[in-house]
Amino acid sequence: MPTPHSLSANPQPTVQDPQSELPFLSVVIPAYNEAARLPASLHRVLDYMQGCDYTYEVLVVDDGSTDRTADLVEEMTAMHPHLHLVRNPHRGKGYAVRTGMLQAGGRFVLYSDADFSAPIEEVEKLLPFLEGTYDIAIGSREGAGAARYGEPGYRHLMGRVFNAFVRLMALPQFNDTQCGFKAFSRESAQTLFRNLHLYGDNAGDVKGAMVTGFDVEVLYLGLKWGYKIKEVPVQWYYAEGTKVNPIKDTFRMFKDILKVRSNDLRGLYRNPRKQAKSRLRH
Repeated sequence: MPTPHSLSANPQPTVQDPQSELPFLSVVIPAYNEAARLPASLHRVLDYMQGCDYTYEVLVVDDGSTDRTADLVEEMTAMHPHLHLVRNPHRGKGYAVRTGMLQAGGRFVLYSDADFSAPIEEVEKLLPFLEGTYDIAIGSREGAGAARYGEPGYRHLMGRVFNAFVRLMALPQFNDTQCGFKAFSRESAQTLFRNLHLYGDNAGDVKGAMVTGFDVEVLYLGLKWGYKIKEVPVQWYYAEGTKVNPIKDTFRMFKDILKVRSNDLRGLYRNPRKQAKSRLRH
């Protein structure tokens, strides 16, 4: 039975009472078969958030786990009123992140990988940009001030080759699009994630863990539709237990980038904000 803190898996925007105060920050965590390490990550996140001077919520989106991930999170919600569980069918990380971003009610919304390779404390490097002139702040493992700890050489090489392809085909502005630590204003999150094509409403059920290039589509749309994006160097710690398949997932991510460019050429990425303004004028 769902607890009072469980949420629907239907990714609809949160309907807010105009008189109620939005949480300052929502933290979205996609999780697939993370029973072994997610509870510890959640305790660290909740301990940190409880010490902050702003309001918050933490949403775990379970991506159809076959272990006890969802049950463990649900048990924790009884002790943590700001922790919520969303149960998704198993459709991959991109769809899970999308669900959480559209459910989130915060003024700002951060999504992070379940292992928190970029520690939750690094959010304090992103938030000042969102409170300033930027709509999106993305954690980066590259650039002055960034650091990687414990990463195997082959993983680093894979990442740099993939980034070179991303820069060539879609996003020359960014040194690291795949760090799983990104924060958005509420408006940019709602607009971008609602209009994804690769892993949106049409996403079907999948088998096993599935790492995708959904980050590239989000950032591509963000730039195309005029959102200001800041790449912010962060500290990043390699976590054992990664679900990345070096061959299968890399091939899928390359295909995702090509689909993004193809979708754009086919005119599928029309700016919904401009369309809304046009309708108002008429």
